[in-house]
This record gives sequence, C-alpha cells and structure tokens, in this order.
Amino acid sequence: MNGEIENQLSREEQIDLLRIARVTIRQAVQGKKPFAYERENKLYRQKRGAFVSLHIQSELRGCIGYVAPIKPLLETIIEMAEAAALRDPRFNPVSRKEVEKLEIEISVLSPLTLISDTDDIIVGRHGLMIEKGHNSGLLLPQVATTYNWNRETFLDHTCLKAGLAKFAWREKDTRIHIFTAQIFSEADL
Repeated sequence: MNGEIENQLSREEQIDLLRIARVTIRQAVQGKKPFAYERENKLYRQKRGAFVSLHIQSELRGCIGYVAPIKPLLETIIEMAEAAALRDPRFNPVSRKEVEKLEIEISVLSPLTLISDTDDIIVGRHGLMIEKGHNSGLLLPQVATTYNWNRETFLDHTCLKAGLAKFAWREKDTRIHIFTAQIFSEADL
C-alpha cells in the first residue's frame, strides 16, 4: 500500500463525521453516553486508524487516536472524540463552556509503511511513527507543516515525542514508519 489511503471520504461524509464528533463531545462533557449512530456506509464500517484533534483559537486542546485499524471508522471517531475531550493526559478535560469554541479536526490514517531510507519521507504528505525498544511516538503530517519543519526536524521531534533522544532516528535499531492521512476540519468545510 506504500502508506497511501484508498477509499477517500466524500465531503458529505467528512461533514457527517465532524457533526458526530461534535455531538459526541457535547454529550461527553455533560456526562452522557455517546449516541449509537447507525449509518449505512461501507467506509464507516471499514477498520481504519484515525485521530480527533481539538483546537481553541488554533491552540491544541486535545488529540487522541488509534494508529492501527482496530475498530470500524465510525466507532473510532466516536471513541476518539470523547477521549480527546476528556482523557488527553496533557490537558484538563474540556468544560461545557469550551465546547462551542472547539475547532474539530479529523485525520483518517493510511496503513503504516516501514521505511529504511529517510529520503522516502515527504514533509507535508507523510506522518511519522518512530519505534525503538518499548518507546514509540507519532506525529501527524500536518504537524510538520504547522511548524514549518524540514525532514530532519520532523524526525527529531517524533523521536522526542517517543521519549527518545533527539537523533535516535539515526540509530540502526530504530524503526521509522510513514503514513498519509485524509485530514478535514470544520473550518475547511
């Protein structure tokens, strides 16, 4: 597959998933269980990795996801929307007052591809996951472009996210994976 996504979501499907994420977050901050959505959509039933990112005035407010395709996409979006709002350990849970200020972004991931040459990384197109021993860290493709990073800086920061030394990506026993993502947000639609 080479780190590429097949079966892209349509604009209508993107809007639908963003609405579902927002309603899920609204329910979650009120202490209510998420709705059990029923959709006759084969893409929603496909097992896909995905992240839900929350921002307030362009500042990250929460981001959690599944790298691996372990659950159907719709289930993943519902679960990760709630987790990003309430369980990102870097932030306090989202408050009821904050819900309407949130900007929601969803990243649907391609399968991971293990690479042996860092020249294969295209900044702005690929996300990275770096693994060494029991440590791993992931940065979505949009992180590098947000901070205007080059390839080496992107690799360095992914290592830091994994709790590794900055240059650990240069060591032989470090595994580097690339992936792409279909990224969409309320602001874009």
